[in-house]
Amino acid sequence: MTLPRGLQFSQSNLQDFVDCQRRFQLRHILHQAWPAVDAEPYLENERMTDQGAKFHRIVRQQLVGVPEIKISQSISDDDVMKSWWSNYLNELKSGILSLISEPGNQHFEEITLSVPMAEFQLIAKYDLLLIQPDGRLIIIDWKTSQNHPRRSWLADRLQTHVYPYVLTSAVSSLIGGNSPDPNKIEMIYWYTNQPEQVERFPYNLTEYRNDGKYLEELTTILNQKEELIYPLTSNFKRCLFCNYRSLCNRGSTPGDLHHLDEWLGTESTDEINLELDQIGEIEF
Repeated sequence: MTLPRGLQFSQSNLQDFVDCQRRFQLRHILHQAWPAVDAEPYLENERMTDQGAKFHRIVRQQLVGVPEIKISQSISDDDVMKSWWSNYLNELKSGILSLISEPGNQHFEEITLSVPMAEFQLIAKYDLLLIQPDGRLIIIDWKTSQNHPRRSWLADRLQTHVYPYVLTSAVSSLIGGNSPDPNKIEMIYWYTNQPEQVERFPYNLTEYRNDGKYLEELTTILNQKEELIYPLTSNFKRCLFCNYRSLCNRGSTPGDLHHLDEWLGTESTDEINLELDQIGEIEF
């Protein structure tokens, strides 16, 4: 089946392909309408998703200069958002996010970069990029899930590989035309509910080369697929929170949000929010 013209590869749709080729086909080639909700309780899932999008918006407002008092007033009736906002402001003062205001640092919020990949483009949409005077590049990604996935789970996610790879390959236009040193790139996941549990992934030249080889192979395989119906995942757990499970005869009941930790590989069995990249890339 031919890939649609204009398709752009991203960490989100490539993760779909790695997790389940049929999901990729239904979502990104056939644009199949979603026949089922992601998870129960549905309204709670929808509320969490909306709050995640809202947090991204208010952080962007703060970064472009909207007075913090105005942002605080705009969320005064939302206790969850007030907690996240308070955590964010505290981290700006004395935590990892104080990097944003260090003298000489440049920041670029919600910026998209792309590189050629298998006759297509591989894109990365960054929540925040920091460029330091010594040439270090820091990627900061906001995560609004209620619990914290294991580091090994994050390390395996394509986002952790695609974002620094694309940055290394495409950021020269932001730093005066010079090619960046992969050893000076770092990816940071910052969690609104666990601000002290920062996940940092330093990059290096070996990882850059390995990621390039893997992504080239992955996108080439995808581009050369000829099946009319792509194969289903053999891991039934991946179907629990998939919109297409009923089409694939993998069940009609949505997964329970309160058991999502088993799917994400978290330590806790408390409530956890469905990660935004699992339900399709959301534009902010």
